Amino acid sequence: MQTNITHISQLDITKSYTVGDYLSWKFDEMVELIKGKIYNISPAPRSKHQAYLHNLDGIFYNLTRKRTCKVFPAPFDVYLKGMESDQDTVVQPDICIVCDQTKISEFGCVGSPDMIIEILSPSTMKKDLEAKFQLYEENGVNEYWIIAPENLQVSVYTLGIDKLYIHRGDFLMNQNVPVYTLKEALVKINDIFEF
Repeated sequence: MQTNITHISQLDITKSYTVGDYLSWKFDEMVELIKGKIYNISPAPRSKHQAYLHNLDGIFYNLTRKRTCKVFPAPFDVYLKGMESDQDTVVQPDICIVCDQTKISEFGCVGSPDMIIEILSPSTMKKDLEAKFQLYEENGVNEYWIIAPENLQVSVYTLGIDKLYIHRGDFLMNQNVPVYTLKEALVKINDIFEF
């Protein structure tokens, strides 16, 4: 574990790092660790991305406020594989919903959330569609939404009995999206993409 890391430039992005390393860093830049590799979360999201994130946070807050589930918008650390110092993954989804209260710690979510939502942006699209898709599937995130602002589309995936994602559909404007994690709940697409 490296100590006294106060700026991301002190790290070698070709090396692998652990949760122990991540927790020791003392810099302000937001990063994620995916299987030991560093992903810098920058530049800052664009205004529409932030508006959609705010909309989703409000929508899911209203859907969960009388349930045991809690909604956490970014920045919020998710330790998919646990917080042991030798683990190699910490992500910051745009939105995560955690229904098992025992997974919520002062540091974030320890274990897989029930649902994750990622809003695509040019700088994160490949990571969200490939690396994170596989990571969330492997770690048992039951429901994964991918929000595509350019198409005003929501793609929904849920885990099947074989623990692989099933594509539940691509939803467009003027449609309702079923929330499988919150049985019977529906989200109006138009409410997500208000700007």
